Amino acid sequence: MRVLFVLMLLAWSSLSHADIYLESQVFVQQQFSGHPPQPQVIWLNGELKAKLAGVLQHKYTGLRIRYWQGEENGLQTVWVLNEIGKEKNITVGITVAQDSIKTLQVLAFRESRGWEVKHGFFTRQFVSMFLKKDMQLSGHIDGITGATMSVRAVKKLAKVALLLHSEVQQ
Repeated sequence: MRVLFVLMLLAWSSLSHADIYLESQVFVQQQFSGHPPQPQVIWLNGELKAKLAGVLQHKYTGLRIRYWQGEENGLQTVWVLNEIGKEKNITVGITVAQDSIKTLQVLAFRESRGWEVKHGFFTRQFVSMFLKKDMQLSGHIDGITGATMSVRAVKKLAKVALLLHSEVQQ
């Protein structure tokens, strides 16, 4: 009976396990050469929530989103955002400078499939992308066979970071 309990506990813990590739605070520190500014928040009014819902294709339930803004290599913002892939959150760190993506990195992945989005061959595609007026990315992102939902989630987060960056710059 004890063995069964231990096996069930191990199975449960592996299901709830997140692959954390980089802690959020370490990502933020890296983007500001080890000296990040104090975090700020953007409050989400009805208009901004509607824009986010259009990008995410679902309602955003939060009231505010935390970000960091500094003068590292010109004005830049850093965002740590989450989006559901198929069933669980994918955490992505995104740095936006001069209205385009400077860095995009998967920080934590919790899904059973689609983890390939963490690799540089995928994330480097986002560098220098900007958000067009129709709320689409400025270029094509190649997908990954078997990771369609994860790819979609990361693309959505890239758009969200660019949208939020433009909002805090106004």
